[in-house]
Amino acid sequence: MRVAIAGAGAVGRSIARELIENGHEVLLIDKSPTSIRPERVPDAEWLLADSCELSSLEEARLDKCDVVIAATGDDKANLVTSLLAKTEFGVPRTVGRVNHPNNEWLFTEAWGVDVNVSTPRIMSALVEEAVSVGDLVRLFTFRQGNANLVEMTLPTDSPYVGKASGLIPLPDNCALVTILRDGQVYVPTPEQPVESGDELLFVVPAEAEDALERLLAPMSHPGPGPS
Repeated sequence: MRVAIAGAGAVGRSIARELIENGHEVLLIDKSPTSIRPERVPDAEWLLADSCELSSLEEARLDKCDVVIAATGDDKANLVTSLLAKTEFGVPRTVGRVNHPNNEWLFTEAWGVDVNVSTPRIMSALVEEAVSVGDLVRLFTFRQGNANLVEMTLPTDSPYVGKASGLIPLPDNCALVTILRDGQVYVPTPEQPVESGDELLFVVPAEAEDALERLLAPMSHPGPGPS
C-alpha cells in the first residue's frame, strides 16, 4: 500500500515509521525545509512541497496513493489537503488529524475526510471504556523503555483533591501528562489543581503503577495489613 503523509513533524514521522515497519510504502511531504530530515525516517520518500497546492500534489503522484494522511499541526491545511486528495486525485481513503477539538465538526466527508483523528476524543473514549473511579487503567505500553500510559479518575476521597499537581509526590520517573475535565484537555503545570472526577493520564514505569494507584486512591486500595 502506498501512503502519503502531509506533515513531517513528530506525528507524521511516527506514523511513517509504523507504516514502514508494517511493509507499506510511505511518502512524507512538508513545506518547511527544516522539517525535511530524511535521516530520521530513511526508508521513506521525502518531498519538500506545500500539500495545499495542487501542483505539489501532482508532483507527489497522489493519484497513485491508496491513503493520504493529513497530519500537519494546522487544521486548515489538513482540511484542504484531504479535500484535494479526494476530489482531484480520487484517493480511496483520507485521514485528517484534528488539532483543535472545536474544529472537529469540519472533518467530514464533505471536506474529503474519511476518518478524522482527534487525540482528545481518542483519550476520552479510552477513558470512558475504563473501569471505576479510583482504578488505574493501562491504556498502552510504549515500545521504547519500560513505561506505560495509564489513566485514573480521581476519587472524591483522594488526599490530593483541590491541591496543586506539583504537590503530588509521584513515584520516580512518573509524569502527569494530561488532565481531562468537563470535556476539555488541560496541560498540567505545577500550579494546576486537580479535582474530584478529573481523568488524569500519566506516563509511569510498570513497576510503579501500584504505588501510584495507592497514592492517589488510598481508601480504595489499602496497603497490605499486618501479617
